[in-house]
Amino acid sequence: MIFFFLLAMSLRLTTTFTPPCPFSRIDFNMSSTFLGIMIFGVAPSLRATHIIGLGVQTRPMVLYGLGIVPLFSWYHESFDREMDIAGIRIPSLEMVCKDFHACKWPREISNRSASLASYFDAMNEENEDAVKLIKNTCTQIITFSHFLPRQELCPEKRMLFYPNLPKIIGSDFLEVRIRSIHGSEGNASACHVFGHTHFCWDSVLDGIRYIQAPLAYPRERKRRMNGGETWLPFCVYSGGKFADRLSPCYWSDYYAAHPRAPHVTELAPWVARFYNRA
Repeated sequence: MIFFFLLAMSLRLTTTFTPPCPFSRIDFNMSSTFLGIMIFGVAPSLRATHIIGLGVQTRPMVLYGLGIVPLFSWYHESFDREMDIAGIRIPSLEMVCKDFHACKWPREISNRSASLASYFDAMNEENEDAVKLIKNTCTQIITFSHFLPRQELCPEKRMLFYPNLPKIIGSDFLEVRIRSIHGSEGNASACHVFGHTHFCWDSVLDGIRYIQAPLAYPRERKRRMNGGETWLPFCVYSGGKFADRLSPCYWSDYYAAHPRAPHVTELAPWVARFYNRA
């Protein structure tokens, strides 16, 4: 049996590496590795050697008839279009997000504008020929990224302990890039795997299936915050077909039953209790 799974989580230079299973190929999204290279100043000439030495495949490829397309991305604040929460003291993005201090970017691009997200998206153009070949030869395609392509893949702000989280999680450029691969209306064989937020998710939006099965932090797994310890890693594709829906999947299950209401800014009880204590 052919078993294939994707980890759409970050592979940082400090992460302990587990050798790939000899019966499968594991593709990691490389945005965070690129971030690590920028932070630690690894020369571009060493980048490929380091990644190849880990046995990581970073370019689009076809595996047993399945098209696999990793996508570079970065977040931008304008990705967040929903109403902000007022009346409570929310820490600044710079205070809660290490990226603003740990990353050093060229002067012409900034973490406070869409220029950085645009820069990372443009990196995908290097693989345009490979993606075109995959689109012409594969009926089933999985794209994947570290960051989110749509705000609907994150709970509303009133549900979040850090309500400004949507400003540092996603990219509009990424969604456009995904639609250029899967088609503007998607199809039954279109799937995108993402990470970053540690929220379990499995839903279909405008014809594309979006999945996040987060490995999360050890303390989150022990508390079963994201579905428990027993079902990870999640098998996305096996035996020529996509897996059945991920379950349990708390937040996408919630939004399957309750319409999104971002205009409601009254804090969820657990969030209100947190800020009352603060």
